[in-house]
Amino acid sequence: MIVSRDWAGKRYAVLGLARSGAATVSALLAGGATVVAWDSDPAKREALKPLPFRGGVGGGALPQTASPEEPPHPNPSPEGEGLEFINLDTLDLSGFDALVVSPGVPLNTHPLAASARAVGVPVIGDIELFARARHNLPPHKVVGITGTNGKSTTTALIHHILKTAGVPTLMGGNIGLPILGQAPLPEGGVYVLELSSYQIDLTQSLDCDVAVLLNITPDHLDRYDGFAGYAASKARLFAMQSAGHVAVVGTGDEASAHIAQGLAGRTDDLVTIAASGIDQSRWPALQGPHNAQNAQAAIAVARALGIAEDAIEAGLASYASLPHRMQHVATRNGVAFVNDSKATNPESTAPALAAFPRVHWIVGGKRKGDDLDACAAHLDHVVAAYTIGEAAPLFYDLLKSKVPMVDQSGTLEAAVAHAAAAAQPGDTVLLSPACASFDQFRDYEARGDAFRAAVEALA
Repeated sequence: MIVSRDWAGKRYAVLGLARSGAATVSALLAGGATVVAWDSDPAKREALKPLPFRGGVGGGALPQTASPEEPPHPNPSPEGEGLEFINLDTLDLSGFDALVVSPGVPLNTHPLAASARAVGVPVIGDIELFARARHNLPPHKVVGITGTNGKSTTTALIHHILKTAGVPTLMGGNIGLPILGQAPLPEGGVYVLELSSYQIDLTQSLDCDVAVLLNITPDHLDRYDGFAGYAASKARLFAMQSAGHVAVVGTGDEASAHIAQGLAGRTDDLVTIAASGIDQSRWPALQGPHNAQNAQAAIAVARALGIAEDAIEAGLASYASLPHRMQHVATRNGVAFVNDSKATNPESTAPALAAFPRVHWIVGGKRKGDDLDACAAHLDHVVAAYTIGEAAPLFYDLLKSKVPMVDQSGTLEAAVAHAAAAAQPGDTVLLSPACASFDQFRDYEARGDAFRAAVEALA
């Protein structure tokens, strides 16, 4: 794992013990820190019991959630290294070196974040811990990628190009394994990090050698003071960069173009990209206008890192789609079935519709808004739409006068069956829901897996 000797003797509170939180606790303990941690899920606390504990807390019964009348827990004794479970809502955070929280914790509303700030304790995430550990690692470079849409594909594509070119590389952040849980790279390696706005909010010192902003469209606005606040969060990735480090910015939307204008003084250190004017015919897994921008961003990053042009081309040509992102899962009777379950808003669905000439579109779920306006320009590609989930009735009404046929299927399984029955050779059955999955599925991955299972179950 990645650790820093600077953590030795320091005290951290960790809220949230899913994958990144568990990796954070392990790394901090390995670095010699003392850790007080909490997750409301007892199973996540139990999973960390093999780690070294102090005060006997970890080896015995786990503490129950405190009642509202219970006074704040005193600071645990700093004597000895190890892990203790305490409901952080009851803890006096004074004297801790940082509160480390999961990106899912809403900093604008969570009372614990406010309590930490009130006593001068930084609220950070695992990416900031990685940033603070960098000077203990072999010489390396970091690429950070953010944007509302396309960041997973671009991160994976850059990682693949580097591997193809023989460069030691890891990817992490909002994709793959937690970065602190991975073994450090040897000298000359490149860490490729997908960064959500939530992760950037929890980071103060990540100085990316190359920082990428793909696009900004309205999303997650419940966490910000309007769209401007969300855009400002993305822009902070560049504010953390040192002079001479490279910024790559897509200019296909007004907010990103405005950020690029603000960076214009960087001259040779600024690369702007558009979503057109590139031949994608040689790259089977990178079709559609959205992937034109993703590919151009990856090319700009690879060039900034000194990768040879032939190695870049080889990486683009051999790249395979990520699961649940424009992933071809089968061809049946000349009909292609494509899993784009990761498209959880209309802006990310629009380029998927543009990528195929005749689409049977499976759309719906837990909607993030009341319209599909971002998809309007590509509805001429839609032969039929099949609406599912909570949004099914609304989307049926929105689409019935705009595409030749709309079926209010309700469930994903019904939509796949109806689309397969109607599709002709050369058509594409596309799951690109433009919605979150939580009305019917655990997450977008479970939804994509259910789509594959339904396709495989077809007669």
